[in-house]
Amino acid sequence: MAKRTLVTAALPYANGPLHLGHLAGAYLPSDMFVRFKRLKEDDIVFICGSDEHGVPITLAADRAGVTPADIVDKYHQINKETFEKLGISFDYFGRTSSETHHKTSGDFFKTLYDKDVFVEKSQRQLFDPKADMFLPDRYVKGNCPKCGFEEAYGDQCEKCGSSLSPTELLNPKSVITGETPEFRETNHWFLPLNDFQEWLEEWIDSRQNWKSNVAGQCKSWLNEGLNERAVTRDLNWGVPVPLPDTDGKVLYVWFDAPIGYISATKEWAEQQGEPEKWKTYWQDEETRLIHFIGKDNIVFHCIMFPAMLKAHGDYVLPENVPANEFLNLEGRKLSTSRGWAVWLHEYLEDFEPDLLRYVLAINLPETRDSDFSWSDFQVRVNSELADILGNFLFRTQSFLNRYFEGIVPELVNPTDRDREVLNAIGEYADEIDKLYEEFRLKEAVLQSMNLARLGNKYFTEMEPWHLRKSDMERCGTVLHVCAQLSAALSIVFDPILPNKMQTLRNELNVKESTWKNITSELLPAGHKIEKGSILFQKIEDETIDAQVKKLKERAGEPQPEDIPDLKETAVIDDFARIDIRSAEILSAEHIPKSDKLLKVQVNIGLEERTVLAGVAQQYEPDDLVGKNVLVVANLKPRKMMGVKSQGMILMAEDPDGNLYPITTEAPPGSIIK
Repeated sequence: MAKRTLVTAALPYANGPLHLGHLAGAYLPSDMFVRFKRLKEDDIVFICGSDEHGVPITLAADRAGVTPADIVDKYHQINKETFEKLGISFDYFGRTSSETHHKTSGDFFKTLYDKDVFVEKSQRQLFDPKADMFLPDRYVKGNCPKCGFEEAYGDQCEKCGSSLSPTELLNPKSVITGETPEFRETNHWFLPLNDFQEWLEEWIDSRQNWKSNVAGQCKSWLNEGLNERAVTRDLNWGVPVPLPDTDGKVLYVWFDAPIGYISATKEWAEQQGEPEKWKTYWQDEETRLIHFIGKDNIVFHCIMFPAMLKAHGDYVLPENVPANEFLNLEGRKLSTSRGWAVWLHEYLEDFEPDLLRYVLAINLPETRDSDFSWSDFQVRVNSELADILGNFLFRTQSFLNRYFEGIVPELVNPTDRDREVLNAIGEYADEIDKLYEEFRLKEAVLQSMNLARLGNKYFTEMEPWHLRKSDMERCGTVLHVCAQLSAALSIVFDPILPNKMQTLRNELNVKESTWKNITSELLPAGHKIEKGSILFQKIEDETIDAQVKKLKERAGEPQPEDIPDLKETAVIDDFARIDIRSAEILSAEHIPKSDKLLKVQVNIGLEERTVLAGVAQQYEPDDLVGKNVLVVANLKPRKMMGVKSQGMILMAEDPDGNLYPITTEAPPGSIIK
């Protein structure tokens, strides 16, 4: 058993606000685990901070017309405050732009450099002469070599999803100046991960109780074979390479970011007044190091960072990396660029933090993707927090205050059922303890709610509203049992609902709130409790409708009021007279003197026809060629601009008047029914 535990949560990029996916991926799971371990009075430190280097920061600064420092200062503060409001209880939240981090990262690099760990190589890289700088991947756009998309970035094509390098792009252009870049030679240092392949395979095989999704991704990378990876790049924002004659070169963000855990722990130790204390958590073999991350960070925390730590030689290695999968939103992938996201700072304007903590916790994407929907949020809050947990607690406190003056009654002649429920408190606590230790947090939340379900069921079975009229002694025994359950729930739910459970403990006058206090005798007979409050208010449909509307408006989706009303009712014979065929667009061209019309040649299977389409302001002719569309084939021909149109291409029109061809995979001539 380790003497102490160091928990880290993935450093969030300081280039924008936090959303639901961030919370469900790394920060809520880590906070729940840490809060649980604190309840057990374990020696544990919880470290995080802002990742403030890398191209996303400089791109955000360029778009906003400010400096990178302006961007990171803004979002570091916003995100730090958001975490605090959500009850994420970091012991220290640092930032990688700090002097301590720059020195720690530079020293780490220099140690590996002095050990001849790195490989120095010259490589050709795109350079913008007008901007006088080498261009990182996201600073280059061009044609994707895989699908031809004209707006592909130098690291990935957002249309086909292919991973790219800037040198692969066709017709590359600088994002900064729009100029065509040129190739120039530049030197960089690489970490030869291939040298660590055998050690990593053995080390990962030796890890115990790793999630299958984490171990599987690691083995997939190892099976493909590891390669050298650059640890430096040409950029003006980041940790400077600590070597002579390296102006304009910084440490790659993947290399310096995890070192941020070390530098933040150093700053925490300084804050504690014990500057050397950080070494106990990073350099003592009796420390248990755990990284909480999302799936997109698995390779960095399970392969690259361990290789760095191994190469350095002075640090402990992670015992576990309980990475979560992705959280979807309303059945679709989160997309901040498209506005399909729920920002946490906006959520906090409308709802209490504990509600979201519970709903995400009961649905964590632990081994596969999960989904958040506003309707499920409402159901969970109303039917579980309010109707089960809140209902049991409020009924217990109300009866105690109304009929026993807030005094916990004696346990007199308990029945087998009474003893069964009291014994269940310890049994549930032991089971939940085990689940937290195994990082099965979703199950721990479910079992916590099951204890509340047991209380609700017991209260209903015993019917104290009848007993108070016929047998007050028996009524007192039932409420004694319910009081013990309530006190136990105030601790069991603390990792999930810290604010609400603190309120509950204050009302119950629970002074000792550690895990070992979860017993059937937490509140002795004669203990005084305060009047209880309704901890969870139900959420109305109108409130949820407003959130869904806000989400869709941000994403630019049409609202019901923007969509035209349905036309008058048609009968099947009306539709049967229309002959709709699939058709391939063979060619398209502009019509002289017309701003709106394109002359389109289509193959409808039986023959080729000319059709006029009023989309010239939205589409270039080449955009349409090759598409398989739907054509009304028996429409009476009509002459426009001197050209006879022999049909109509079907289009969908959004509320803004934009037209979208309706496409099909059916071969030309297929009848649409």
